[in-house]
Amino acid sequence: MFKDLINKNVVITGGSGFLGSQIAMAFLKESSNVIIIDIKKPINKSKKIFFFKCNIEKEDEILKTSLLIKKKFKKIHILINNAAVNPVPKKSNIKKFFTSFNINQFKKEISINLISSFLMCKYFGEIMEKQEVGGNIINIASDLSIIAPTQKIYKHLKFLKPVSYSISKHGIIGLTKYIAADFNNHKIRCNAVALGGIFNNQDKKFVRNLQKLIPMNRMAKKDEYNDLILFLSSESSSYMNGATVVADGGRTII
Repeated sequence: MFKDLINKNVVITGGSGFLGSQIAMAFLKESSNVIIIDIKKPINKSKKIFFFKCNIEKEDEILKTSLLIKKKFKKIHILINNAAVNPVPKKSNIKKFFTSFNINQFKKEISINLISSFLMCKYFGEIMEKQEVGGNIINIASDLSIIAPTQKIYKHLKFLKPVSYSISKHGIIGLTKYIAADFNNHKIRCNAVALGGIFNNQDKKFVRNLQKLIPMNRMAKKDEYNDLILFLSSESSSYMNGATVVADGGRTII
């Protein structure tokens, strides 16, 4: 579908996870070289998948990994910042989640969800700005980058969506805009996609509660974002820069 993605080198953080593996598969179908950065190996054993183990909470590991990837592939065409901590709704005994929220959990989730994306953009952006072809960065945001969590949909589980998730995902949009402007003269584009919830056999009552907030009355399918991410990664979106594309079934419009 996107012929300009053939043999392009695509770096995906968290590429072994639930959403990351779907994104990786999408690029494989376009015959891209898929470079996965994660702490666990991907299940897919395709010859066009290349795995680099890296703890993205550590700046020195990101720098080391970026240099290894540059040495092997010479050019980095696309970076997908996908890795994130997203607490799954499950039974809990939380009563006061904001006023008693643990600072260590806050720091860890901000580190993985936001600071790691900044560091990836910093080091891989440095590679891209030295390339004549420039580069393309896609940051994975969320519908909760735009709105606050509707905590009542978790009430029966006594669970609350943590403040760190909202702050980190709002920060991803700010990071996207800043980078889009800062790298503009280096032929580097940066856009974000604000994704809605993906169905993954979650608690049935939670799913029903969430669906009531979505005009399309359903959660996303696991591969439903693939073509959108491919579009933003390709030259079909060549004049898009600093945008946040919302794909949430309409949740954020009501």
